Amino acid sequence: MILEVAILNIKKGLSTDFEKAFSEAKNIISSMKGYISHELKKCVEQEDKYILLVNWETIEDHEVGFRKSNEYQKWKALLHHFYEPFPIVEHYK
Repeated sequence: MILEVAILNIKKGLSTDFEKAFSEAKNIISSMKGYISHELKKCVEQEDKYILLVNWETIEDHEVGFRKSNEYQKWKALLHHFYEPFPIVEHYK
């Protein structure tokens, strides 16, 4: 199992809109091959900061199966405009 970790810094004041968009986007990611589970946690100390943790069966399920899919384009359209700066994504085993 691979854990994807992303620190999400959301543009100031857009956290509520981000959370609404994520509630739709989570249905996209959870339908992907190799997806196991995810958690989105809001930072206590910084209002517009989150951590996204996604468990995948393999790194390829995330990097190839998800990121090169049509579904990723929908995910991207829903969420990417909220990030500033764009998050660094890392994988752990």
